[in-house]
Amino acid sequence: MSWPQPLPMLEVLGQAIVAKSAGAITGYEVMYGEVNLTAPAERVVEALTVLRDNQDFRFSILIDVCGADYPERERRFDVVYHLLSMTKNLRVRLKIQADEDTAVPSVVSVFPSADWYERETFDMYGVFFDGHPDLRRILTDYGFHGHPLRKDFPMTGYVEVRYDDELKRVVYEPVKSVEWRNWDFLSPWEGAEPGYAPLIPGDERALPAAKEPGK
Repeated sequence: MSWPQPLPMLEVLGQAIVAKSAGAITGYEVMYGEVNLTAPAERVVEALTVLRDNQDFRFSILIDVCGADYPERERRFDVVYHLLSMTKNLRVRLKIQADEDTAVPSVVSVFPSADWYERETFDMYGVFFDGHPDLRRILTDYGFHGHPLRKDFPMTGYVEVRYDDELKRVVYEPVKSVEWRNWDFLSPWEGAEPGYAPLIPGDERALPAAKEPGK
């Protein structure tokens, strides 16, 4: 499948954002019909303020804040901000990088909706947000150990929960056999060509049909 060529309008938008951000946004690329921006973590508040307030952009709605984990990198996390401009009918994505120990500035002062989004990113990845008004877990249970969306987090977790009929209550017990993820990236869904990775049942339907003799 080939994607359409980037729209010139999006290229112009990316160039304008970088030019008018006074260094708060350092780069852009157009992929799959959307503008992806990059910024230094320490200037993310300034970057989002420019995107929100500049009359040429007016990305006034923060749709989501999420994370991505790249354990092989020194700054292993991407923190990603998704923005929508109702007046321009456009979306942009802003990415910054963070490590396990250095807090990222909270953007709640710019977009109050970031409150729960940042809590979720902290809960799932362990990214700290400096200046957040109430940074605590939001999806996992009280006393939960670890951050489930990190790639080094075991599939089984560290603690299992069950109801004990004798005690008549829920009990927490350590997992006896930890199952780790297998990140082999060999699935055809990851882009490998047929013949270089085992087929998943059903994938044969996506392969080119063999030609019959004489056709």
